Amino acid sequence: RSVKEMSLFSEHFNLYSLLIDLAFASGFILIGQFFRTKFKFFQRFFVPASLIGGFLGLILGPNGIPLYFPDTKIYVPFSQMMGSYAGVLIIIVFSSVGIRGFEKSSRGIKADVERIGSYLCYRQFLFGLQYFLPLAVCYFFMQNWSDLHPGFGMLLPAGFVGGHGTAAAVGETFAEFGWQHARDLAMTSATIGILVGIFGGVFMIQLGASKGYTSYIKDFHSLPDSLRTGLIPEGERNSIGSESVSPISIDPLAWHFGIILLPAGLGWIITNLCRHYWKINLPSFAVAFLVALCFFVFLKKTGSYNYVDRRLCARIGSLATDYLVFFGVASIKVPILIEYFVPFAVLMIVGIVTTVWGFWWLAPYMMPDNWFERGIFTYGVYTGVFAIGFVLLRIVDPDNRSKTLDDVAITAPISNITEILSVAMVPVLLSTGQEKTAIVTAGLYSLFFLVLPTVMKWWYFKLPKARTGII
Repeated sequence: RSVKEMSLFSEHFNLYSLLIDLAFASGFILIGQFFRTKFKFFQRFFVPASLIGGFLGLILGPNGIPLYFPDTKIYVPFSQMMGSYAGVLIIIVFSSVGIRGFEKSSRGIKADVERIGSYLCYRQFLFGLQYFLPLAVCYFFMQNWSDLHPGFGMLLPAGFVGGHGTAAAVGETFAEFGWQHARDLAMTSATIGILVGIFGGVFMIQLGASKGYTSYIKDFHSLPDSLRTGLIPEGERNSIGSESVSPISIDPLAWHFGIILLPAGLGWIITNLCRHYWKINLPSFAVAFLVALCFFVFLKKTGSYNYVDRRLCARIGSLATDYLVFFGVASIKVPILIEYFVPFAVLMIVGIVTTVWGFWWLAPYMMPDNWFERGIFTYGVYTGVFAIGFVLLRIVDPDNRSKTLDDVAITAPISNITEILSVAMVPVLLSTGQEKTAIVTAGLYSLFFLVLPTVMKWWYFKLPKARTGII
């Protein structure tokens, strides 16, 4: 017999659909906090409530495991737009970062250039390596699988460094050239990357804290119960901000929301204008960051910034991050079939080894400050999505003292151009018999970002791994 689907939504998305999505997301996040409070497993791995809630939303949502009673498929009825929320929330997060300003280092502009430049080299080298290694391995060592598509190696960067959105785009491109299984395999790669990112990342944070590599948390096992459970007892609570404007005129939260949302919206408008009139694809979150930074300068010059509470802006950005993590995980479309288990397993091992090696060995030697915080964020992004990077960064640097998010936004235009070109061109090259061109290009790109820090003297082999970060 046919099975009916039980849903609360109409066929068309509207504002009430958004309300229901946020209501269910909030419920799952609160349940996640309850699990974090009660279960040692989540405390041991410092799994954020938003991530717990995200997996619950994934399991119980339309993409997960439905219940049948008796002939009706029952699931939590998120709207069809839930997958787009993470992209919007990223814009708000980076707008909140920009509105807090860009403070120069006490060591001068040279130190700022070195910090940003070395971080760019580190990220771009690993980016190129995630393309070069799997493509080379598949081309030179996996030819025994006669039915293996030439683009099989692309599944790793599509899922790891790209995430589910890129995996879907790459899968569709390959499908246009006749490889119909690519999308399912790419989505599986992205799902494995997320699991490796969060559980592997938390394990490495525990290990790094025990060795003194972290700058803002010390002995992982001696951290207070408030950090483990997420509940702060009376007497230890801090204020999240102060009233810089009178509620009689405008509510302080409305004031700060407006200061953050205005540049966020303008950033999105500018991004779309550039795409429509000049055919230039810019990262909307990076544009929002730059607009917010200009807004910060304007408020500083006019004296209005005296009425902006930076702590409150940080908390608003943190709020958006929690919901970003939830929707980023809950909207995953987990594939159910892996056609080529053995070569796929080899590919995943190559990706895991590459990212772990890049974090433990490369990060401390390519970055002068906060190598652990910056490296663990990059590890999270390059195994899953921005949301996973945010999760790991919040554990080791909840207040962004390492300036990781600032530098990510500053270097995003370069990173984004490379990512767009890679996603657009590499699948085409691999599908049209130009595998060597793709492999050589990726290899040269990686090599460039090894040579550049050598020329600029941005290698730090003599510095101890346990060193002081930005204070």
